[in-house]
Amino acid sequence: MTPQRINLVTLGVDDLTRSRAFYAALGWTETSWTEGVVFYQMPGMALGLFGKAALAEDQGRAGTTLETGAITLAQNFATPEDVDHAFAQAIAAGATSLKAPEAVFWGGYSGYFADPDGHVWELAHNPFWTVEADGTITIPPME
Repeated sequence: MTPQRINLVTLGVDDLTRSRAFYAALGWTETSWTEGVVFYQMPGMALGLFGKAALAEDQGRAGTTLETGAITLAQNFATPEDVDHAFAQAIAAGATSLKAPEAVFWGGYSGYFADPDGHVWELAHNPFWTVEADGTITIPPME
């Protein structure tokens, strides 16, 4: 087993129908859907959307009120212009702007938005990383 990996990130959502519509407006295509959960295949992993009450029950914590956590999901792009385009698309789809894309202290370009359930996404261009056509990234090794 490769210990350093993530295969699936699941986001708890208040309204699955609303969340499905939001991600569809971003151009995402559902791979699988069953009652209460939807999955999106990505290169090397998947994202799931799961109603919060059902997710709490699935976790063995029925009755627990799930909130959003201190986490940022990120998409990296080949250019700052790609970041701007993706950010505009997210806002048009109903995202809340947290920080418009701008040049940042570490030498890149990034902005943040929240999806309809408050999950925070960063859209970034990191000039030190390679972004492949399928969106996978390569982080150069430390010297």
